[in-house]
Amino acid sequence: MEGMDHGSSAMSTAHSPAIGAEHNAADAMFAQMMLPHHSQAVEMSEIMLAKPSLDAKIIALAKDIKTAQAPEIATMTSFLSIWGEPTTMTGDHSMAGMMTSADLDKLKAAQGNEAARMFLTQMTAHHEGALEMAKTEVADGKNADAVTLAKSIVSSQEAEINDMKELLAAL
Repeated sequence: MEGMDHGSSAMSTAHSPAIGAEHNAADAMFAQMMLPHHSQAVEMSEIMLAKPSLDAKIIALAKDIKTAQAPEIATMTSFLSIWGEPTTMTGDHSMAGMMTSADLDKLKAAQGNEAARMFLTQMTAHHEGALEMAKTEVADGKNADAVTLAKSIVSSQEAEINDMKELLAAL
């Protein structure tokens, strides 16, 4: 019928993905790289929380990192699912700040102030790597939710780096 043709836009709107699904390669790479990065930070925190007789400030920091990053892992996994992207990257991409298995073994073996120093030093380097990835996302990302998360990561991890440097200086 004349006047009833709404063109293809009505059809494409009905079949378009959710608004949050709009993303680019930078968004996908950010989430795919940040997942193992955050998982390792949680693992490092768990190593510290299993140690006896640590300074209360170190315990609080490890708990804070674990508490902050676990939900971010869930959020980034959700982003990738919505975007139809795999949770792991193909190819070889190095991530700044990642600890080697030898580094993690040393952290597991360390005790007391030695463990605290190692944790603070390693986690500072780890966070600096995350900042690099998050700042790239802020500059190059398209998905507003992912960019907002990246900005939040920059803010929280810069603050934690400052706290860790203060704690390290006090040891």
